[in-house]
Amino acid sequence: MLVQPYLSLEGRAEEAIEFYVRTLGAQVEMMMRFSEAPPMPEEPAGCAMPEGAAPPPAHKILHASLRIGNSVVMLSDGLCQGTADFKGMALSLTVADLAEAERVFAALAEGGTVQMPLAATFFSPAFGMLADRFGLGWMVVVAAPA
Repeated sequence: MLVQPYLSLEGRAEEAIEFYVRTLGAQVEMMMRFSEAPPMPEEPAGCAMPEGAAPPPAHKILHASLRIGNSVVMLSDGLCQGTADFKGMALSLTVADLAEAERVFAALAEGGTVQMPLAATFFSPAFGMLADRFGLGWMVVVAAPA
């Protein structure tokens, strides 16, 4: 069994992809725009746009898959209906050492909001929390020595 996060950026997916490539070294494994999707004779059950919603522009991201270290994060522009809402969740990013934690934390915090500054804790040499410029929560943690 495998659980992978799927993020709906509500129109900012391409900006987020570029940001995560630059800040985290993410690799784009797959990316498809709405214009590249094959035509479907009918919408699959449960996949129709809400009534009154305009379809996303053709250049927006229908689906993308990013490799960040050993993990895969999937994302899309969703329905392009405003601000993404990531309440009640965060992605936890474990790094090897303090220097990497400081670099990654500062990069993710650029344009975002630090919720808990990076600092030593009882469980890690460094741990911090932030919401990045897209409102996505991150917890950066240095792996504790064995």
